[in-house]
Amino acid sequence: MQSENPLFADIAKLFNSAAGTMAGMGREARDAARERMREAMGGLDFVSRDEFDAVKDMAAKAREESVALKARLDALEAALKAKPKK
Repeated sequence: MQSENPLFADIAKLFNSAAGTMAGMGREARDAARERMREAMGGLDFVSRDEFDAVKDMAAKAREESVALKARLDALEAALKAKPKK
């Protein structure tokens, strides 16, 4: 008595092969899409987080200096107006 039917064994091998092929195709499609996205994004001018933070800090410092200089200018103008003319 035969323990395994050759027809069922062949069908099982076919399904196993198809599943392996589909998994391989999925991996290849994912890798190809990832590579296309990397190429598309490579042409764009993006900055790193470190560069963004550095420029953000520089802008905040410049804003603070601008406010301080404005206050100083206002004080000098007020002093000039208060000074009697000769």
